[in-house]
Amino acid sequence: MSTSKELGTKPTGPLAGVRIIDLTSVVFGAYATQMLGDYGADVIKVEAPSPTGGGGQGGDIMRWAGKVPEGASSDLGPIFVTINRNKRSVLLDLRKKSAINALMQLIATADVLASNIRYDGMKRLGLGYEDVKKVKPDIVFVHAAGYGSDGPYAGLPAYDDLIQAGSGAADLLSRTDGNPAPRYMPTIVADKVSGLFMANAITAALFHRERTGEGQFVEVPMFEAVTSFVLAEHFFGHVYDPATGPWSYGRITNPDRRPYKTKNGYIGLLPYSDKQWDQFFEQAGRPGVFKNDPRFATYKARGQNIRELYAMIEELTEQKTTEEWLDLLMPLSIPIVKMNRLDDLQEDPHLKAVGFFERYDHPHAGPYFALRPPVRFSATPANIRLHPPTLGEQTHEVLAEIGLSPEAIAALDADDAIHHIARKDENLI
Repeated sequence: MSTSKELGTKPTGPLAGVRIIDLTSVVFGAYATQMLGDYGADVIKVEAPSPTGGGGQGGDIMRWAGKVPEGASSDLGPIFVTINRNKRSVLLDLRKKSAINALMQLIATADVLASNIRYDGMKRLGLGYEDVKKVKPDIVFVHAAGYGSDGPYAGLPAYDDLIQAGSGAADLLSRTDGNPAPRYMPTIVADKVSGLFMANAITAALFHRERTGEGQFVEVPMFEAVTSFVLAEHFFGHVYDPATGPWSYGRITNPDRRPYKTKNGYIGLLPYSDKQWDQFFEQAGRPGVFKNDPRFATYKARGQNIRELYAMIEELTEQKTTEEWLDLLMPLSIPIVKMNRLDDLQEDPHLKAVGFFERYDHPHAGPYFALRPPVRFSATPANIRLHPPTLGEQTHEVLAEIGLSPEAIAALDADDAIHHIARKDENLI
C-alpha cells in the first residue's frame, strides 16, 4: 500500500491571505474555487440545510453522487472529494434572518463573494451586489450564471447538458463521424470550462482591486463562456463577413484524427513540420512519399488534404508496436505519446514521476487520492492543506473567527438544524 502524504500546514500559494465566501455548488463554481483554494485562498463554502421534513440529504448535491468506502461519512462522494479540498464548510439556513446576519458578518471579512444561486434569489435574500457592498465596499462579487443578464435566456436554469446543447458543442461529434445525431461529450465540459473562466475572472478582478482599491460585480455566464470556447477554432470560415468557408476547423473534425492502432495498443501521433512528416514516413518504410506527393508537399496543401493524410497513418502504425514507435520517433522529437486508457493513468510513468496522484488519509473517509495542483509557481507554490470537508464541519470554527459568541452560534445550531440535513437548493443555476 502506498504511503499517505501529510497536508500542508499553511497556504503557500499566490492567493494566500485572500478570503472567498463560496455560495456555489455542483461543478462549475466548486471547480473554480478549489483552484483558488489550491493557490492559497481561504475558501469558506457556505451550504444550506434542508427544510423540516426534507429528505435528509443536503448541502452541495455532489456530496451524494457516487459510492463511498465502507464506514466513510456518506456526504463525501468521490466527485465532491475531487473538487472540494482546501475549503471549510459552514452550514447556514439562509431562509433565516439570523443566518443572513451571520453571513453578512462573514462577508465583511472577505475579498470575494462567489455564488451560483440565481441572482433574483440572491436579491430576495438581501444578498444582491448593492446589499453586499454596504458591508464590504470593495468586494469582488462574482455571479456564476447560466446565461448573460442582457439576453432573453437570462435567469433560465442551466446545466452542463443544456449548455453543451446550446453552445454548438453537441454538434461537434456529428461533424466528425457523419452520424447526424448530436451527442454530448462524455465529460462535464461546460461546467469545467466555465469554472476556468470563473477562476480567471476572480483573479483578474482581484488584480484590479489591488491596483485601484475598487471592487466590482462580475458575471460569468456559462452559455457565452462555452460558446466562446467552442468557436475559438470552429468559427473558422465564418470569422469574415462574408464567410470564406465552412463552420468548423477541418483538421479537428477529421474522422481520422484519432489515436492510431499499433501491433499491441494505440499511440497519439502528430508530425507537424515538413521535416517531421518526412522523417515519419522514412521510419515507416515509405521514404520520399511525403516530398513527392503534391497533396502534402506544403502546409496549405496538407490542410486541404488532411483527411487523406491522416487516413494513411494507421496503415503504417499497425506495422510496429507502441514501444517500437516510441523508440523510433521520440529521439527525432516527433510528437508521439502512448495512448492511456483511464485505467492506465495511475501507472503512467510521467504522472508517477511528478507525483500527480497524491494519497491522503481523510479522518472521516480513510485513504483517498487527490490530484496534485497542476500549475507550478516557483516562488509561491500551490499546496493542499485541508481535506474536503464534511457538511458543516467548520461552522463553529469559522463563526467564532468572526466574533460570534458561543451562545449566538448555539442559537444558530438550534435554529437551523445544522447537522447533515441539507437539501438541493432550487435556486441553483
